[in-house]
Formats: sequence, structure tokens, C-alpha cells
Amino acid sequence: MPELPEVETARRGLAPKMEGRTFNHVQLRRKNLRFPFPKNFIRRLQGVTLDRLSRRAKFLVGELSSGETLLMHLGMSGKFSFEDAASPAKHDHVVFTMSGKDKPVIIYNDPRRFGFMELLAPGDVGRMAKLGPEPLSNGFSGPVLRTALAAKKSPIKTALLDQHIVAGLGNIYVCEALFLAGISPLRRADNVSPDMCEQLCAQIKKTLQLAIKAGGSSLKDFAAADGALGYFQHQFQVYDKEGAPCPKPKCPGSIIRTKQSGRSSFYCPDCQI
Repeated sequence: MPELPEVETARRGLAPKMEGRTFNHVQLRRKNLRFPFPKNFIRRLQGVTLDRLSRRAKFLVGELSSGETLLMHLGMSGKFSFEDAASPAKHDHVVFTMSGKDKPVIIYNDPRRFGFMELLAPGDVGRMAKLGPEPLSNGFSGPVLRTALAAKKSPIKTALLDQHIVAGLGNIYVCEALFLAGISPLRRADNVSPDMCEQLCAQIKKTLQLAIKAGGSSLKDFAAADGALGYFQHQFQVYDKEGAPCPKPKCPGSIIRTKQSGRSSFYCPDCQI
């Protein structure tokens, strides 16, 4: 599933083609994705300008001149691309033709159809209402994280995947950040000390920033809107490295994999405590 760095990469690719432009034409090639499209979806978008495209957690957020908000989620396998709408590929479900001399055609492709698009009324934040702080914002810090974890008896790995604790994190980057912070994914969340929280917060920010710089991680389905692949997977320290030697100098351990809440956790039991 695309995580924060992949969604931010998608946003940066789409913004020049969508911000400040009008939806000249909207085409739906099916009636639904994960959920049905909003009522009158085409009519509510055509002729409307997308004033600003931002990101909140794993959501793309389009602020519209109509006052509504276009909320888009990539689900498990969704991606946007700039292609020829006259030659649709399999699983091309939504086509936006924007204004401008270049008249960019933006296609949403989603083989598994776990993504979705919604239109929110002015002032409505919908599914974003209960999200935790953005991990790259000033609102996310060691003390903030410590407070959020104080009553959590679940493993720290599970807690960090809770979007109410911190928004946008997924399995890959939580594994990587916990390794860099030296914290076992099995440690109980309420047993992560204030100093550990400071270190973990710093490593989460560092990991996400490096991943965004690398264009995200291209595993299975993800590619940027221009077709470019992300390269952060070449920098993985532990994720999907089961059996490999621990990359930390002088650590004699090896990376192991365990299952937590249906997800694979990769870590070094020797240096993550």
C-alpha cells in the first residue's frame, strides 16, 4: 500500500498538472472503486478549478473553487499517470482532462480497486477528522508521541500504524524507523521511554524525508505520475531483509521476520530492545 512518501511523491507530480487548472472533462469508466462515486461526481467537477492540491496522511486533498474538497486515496494499488486517454489500459477507471495549452490528461489506474474518491462539502473534513499529527510537522514531537502512547498496551509497531497516533505511517517506514531508533517492534507502547520517543520521532522524520527524496519505494504497484520508479527500497535497512546480517556496525545479529496484527515486522533482536 502506498504510504506517506509515495502519496507525497504523487502529489508533487500531479500539482503542476492540476493546481490552478479547471476540470475540462471528467470520465468515469466504472460506477465505483472501493466505494461508489459521489452523486453527480462528474457534474460537480467539470468546469470547476482545483485551487490547491495538498496531502493529509495518505490522502490527496484537492481544494476546489466550488468550495468542495476532492478527497482521493490510492488504496492498495492505485496510481495516477499522464497518458493518452484514447488508448485506455486495463484498470484505467477515472480520466481527468485539465485546462491549459497542454490540456493534460490524468488517468487513475487501480487494479485492486481499494482506492476511492469523495467530494466533501465546504468545512467537512470527512475521514480526516480523527487523524493524528502529520509526522513531518512541528506538531509531531517526542513529548507528543509519548503522550499518545502512554495508555497503549499494544506493541509499539502496532501503535505506530494507528492513524490516530500519527498520520500517514505504514508498515515499511515503521520497520525502518524502529530499527534506526534501536527499539524492538515487540516493545509495549506504554513502555517506550521519553528519551526513546525523542529518538523514535527523529528517526521517523529522517526516514520519511529520505524516502520522499528518493521518490518513495516502488514495490509491486507504485510508480510516480510520470512513470518514474521510487528508489528508497534500495536503502532499506531491515524491511524485507529476513536472514541478512544486521547493517549496524559491530552488531552480530541477523534480521528476523515476525507477524504482528497480520503484518510482517522485520528487525534485529540483538540491537533493537
